[in-house]
Amino acid sequence: MNQPPLRRIFLRSLIERRGFLKSAAALSLAGGLLSACHERSSQTPDLPVLRVSTVGKGEADMHLLQSAAKIEARDFRVDYSNFASGQLVIEALDGHALDCGNMSEIPPVFAAASTILSFRQIAVLHGDVNNQVVLVPRDSAIAGLADLKGKRVGYVRATTSQYFLVRMLQSVGLTWGDITPTPMGVSDGLAAFSNGQLDAWAIYGYPIQRAMATQGARILKTALGFLSGNYIISAHVDALADPVKTKLIGEYLRICKRAYAWGASHQDQWSSIVAQNIGVPLDYVQDQFRRRSDAYSLRPVDQTAIASQQNVADVFAQQSLIPKPVDMRPLWDDRFNDIITEAA
Repeated sequence: MNQPPLRRIFLRSLIERRGFLKSAAALSLAGGLLSACHERSSQTPDLPVLRVSTVGKGEADMHLLQSAAKIEARDFRVDYSNFASGQLVIEALDGHALDCGNMSEIPPVFAAASTILSFRQIAVLHGDVNNQVVLVPRDSAIAGLADLKGKRVGYVRATTSQYFLVRMLQSVGLTWGDITPTPMGVSDGLAAFSNGQLDAWAIYGYPIQRAMATQGARILKTALGFLSGNYIISAHVDALADPVKTKLIGEYLRICKRAYAWGASHQDQWSSIVAQNIGVPLDYVQDQFRRRSDAYSLRPVDQTAIASQQNVADVFAQQSLIPKPVDMRPLWDDRFNDIITEAA
């Protein structure tokens, strides 16, 4: 039976997600990693290994930033795997396929509402929120958030895009039920937006510059004022119970600190590398960098960060987008605060 194009995209996203879940445990038992974009360090293969996620491309890719800054891990190897969203990082952690992963505040909220809690949140990565936006097509008549009423709006489930979309709707007196919310992965969302099957798209990261450069898409609204700017670095509970892995995680956080400091002080060089990585003209990335709400830096676990994530969880519970209210405090672990706050 022929299905509408948008329906086919949505079903394919579900099928891919189910396939991922089924394969996670098997890959974990084999000692493998989940991403087809798996990247290995060139260091000696018999060194201890820390399995780490990156999410997306461009500025969000720690492996790319680490390579650009020429910062190498010492006495251990970092094996990076790339994921399209933080929700997939959570699933990889649940499948024992990662030791350490990064995500926004949102995926752990959905995890906390489930029965599996495979990780603890060990550091805050504070950064830009202007690279999280609602995009509309070039010739769209949508002029403001209120115009989203009755429209098909794409988003990535259990990510910042779902959260800031909820908050944006609330800001103009709309509810989740006032739009036709269309959950789909990043690649499927890009295809649907490109083919005119979405009226708007709540999205983050490199697809923004790509859609603007190749399709003339325009930003309806950024997430400034709707997101805290807090992103999360999490570690698997088994890694935190292992003294060797715990030491490696601490060293990895030092690498992150140095890499983010390099990126902040070498913006011209870094923007050129990002533009090449995501395949868009340099001026689009330079414009993104100019509009950043903040440069990326590591921050310790503190009560402000915990309260920020709890506010997120409460919003999702109030909107009945998670099955029950959740307490986020047990998911936080401050054992690496001394490393995070030490002088660079």
